[in-house]
Amino acid sequence: MQIENLGSLDRKMTLQFNRADINQAREARLTKISKSMKMPGFRPGKVPKKMVEQQYGMQVDFEVQYDKATQLFYELSKQEGLKLASQPRLEPKSEIDADEIVFDAFFEVLPEVKIGDFSASELTRYTTEVNDPEIDRALDVLRKQRVHYHSRGEAGDHGDGGSDTSAQKDDQVTIDFVGKIDGVEFAGGKADDFQFVIGAGQMLPEFEAATLGLKKGESKTFPMKFPDDYHGAEVAGKTAEFTVTMKDVAWPHMPPVDEEFAKSLGITEGGVEKMRSEIKTNMDREVKRRTEALLKNQVMDELVKQCPLDVPKSLITGEQERLMEAARNDLIQRGIPNAKDAPIPPEMFAEQANKRVRLGLILSDLVKQQNLTATPEQIKASIEETAATYEDPKEVMRWYYSDPSRLKEVEAVVLEENVVKHICSLAKVTDKAVTFEDLSKMS
Repeated sequence: MQIENLGSLDRKMTLQFNRADINQAREARLTKISKSMKMPGFRPGKVPKKMVEQQYGMQVDFEVQYDKATQLFYELSKQEGLKLASQPRLEPKSEIDADEIVFDAFFEVLPEVKIGDFSASELTRYTTEVNDPEIDRALDVLRKQRVHYHSRGEAGDHGDGGSDTSAQKDDQVTIDFVGKIDGVEFAGGKADDFQFVIGAGQMLPEFEAATLGLKKGESKTFPMKFPDDYHGAEVAGKTAEFTVTMKDVAWPHMPPVDEEFAKSLGITEGGVEKMRSEIKTNMDREVKRRTEALLKNQVMDELVKQCPLDVPKSLITGEQERLMEAARNDLIQRGIPNAKDAPIPPEMFAEQANKRVRLGLILSDLVKQQNLTATPEQIKASIEETAATYEDPKEVMRWYYSDPSRLKEVEAVVLEENVVKHICSLAKVTDKAVTFEDLSKMS
């Protein structure tokens, strides 16, 4: 046995064994074939051994030689204490009928992980306090999701929208429009009874601006230049003349924050106070999730930075394939046409795969070195925290503990939390207060 270093992680092992070492396995396999072999003129299992040998001898030689080489490779790898990153690629170096059989096994080994010094690492731990202004903003978002519109000037239960009946920001307008370029109408440039909300970004800013101030029944003609990168290539960069006729102007009415509004959100008891309390609870939970994710991302980036290592190409390729499969499954679930056959270039995932494999190797070594494995108590506490957000926590607990794969997912999360705590204990961590709105914009 001989091992050659072909690169930082690439190795070649030369394997040798005698034909006598595989004769017994060869005979056993030929005997098995003969018992089921069918040939005209012979009953099943009664084909002469010589004929079996003639038809299947070379195939069996290949099989038993590869099997023996594979077995020998793993035995010798264990003896040498090799940490394998991939299965071997076996290449025969001798003739099929040679007495001394030789194979070259090409493979990769796992890199040595050297955990760096984190004493100079700087991390930011974000903090956010959910107070009344944040809750009010969240309520405004919920109210806007339930907005409905009334035509301006028409009295109703919610009023008439005021004396000004012209189109204003946030109004929903209904228009007819026609656009022409060099006096000729173009595809997609005409519509009747078209609705949009001014300021929602559905239309180009210049188009929205032209509708501001128009009253029902009024028309306006104006030029508008399409952006050079406009998605409609036939009009991109060109100037069109649009004529817009206002058919209706409707003002937005958002429901007031009262008991009825609380009931619309599923709050059957406790009214507005209970609603605000539940919104705060949900926002606090979101703050916890986001701040923990931001800190974890910093820690993972620091691990990659402080622990440089070579990554086995075979592991990166395998991770790319998993990411490609996940992307394809996502397309299929979203109902994308021809998702099963859509080309997905592996290069799209090269950087992501490299980082994931690199982190996996570092985390595996760090967890072993520092004994950061998730304990059963930690796993239980994590599940209990999740279960507490549901109506029937006991049922959620049962759901997790009924499937080992779900427990593995929780274990992985807890393990990462242990790593984050460990690195934070070594690094310089600065607390920084941010608003809920700013936190929501961070990724």
